[in-house]
Amino acid sequence: MATTIEEAQPDDASVIAEMLGELLREIMAAVGAQVFRFDRRETEARARTWLANGSYTVFLAHERTTGEALGFLALYQSYALYAEGVFGTIPELFVRPGHRSRGIGTALLDEAKRFAASKHWMRLEVTTPPLPQFERTLAFYQRHGFSISGGRKLKIEL
Repeated sequence: MATTIEEAQPDDASVIAEMLGELLREIMAAVGAQVFRFDRRETEARARTWLANGSYTVFLAHERTTGEALGFLALYQSYALYAEGVFGTIPELFVRPGHRSRGIGTALLDEAKRFAASKHWMRLEVTTPPLPQFERTLAFYQRHGFSISGGRKLKIEL
């Protein structure tokens, strides 16, 4: 299967929101808890706005001949003194289950790395839950050069 990776445009917000919903449902099923609120219309509107104003970059993987959306990777610019400057954060990377283990995630990560280098970011960061259900995800990132840098991701609803 031939895959193309392209930078998403605001008109792609619908398919991004659809796949994000799939990702969040998969995570919640794995952890057995309702840890995310998801409203597809709100997510689509947010994605459209962020893509239009350049605050969010998304790379979409499509099947070359059919145009079917296979997955996506999102990233945004972050700042931290500990990171020695500007860096990128990957909040979402998703490949639809029927298309996993075919190099699509690797292709998306490779594109993100090229993009990050073009922006002169010092590094890319990604968070995976420290749970047995996400060992495969952790191993994927480690195979691609990511290393554990500590801590657990915590949140508080405001």
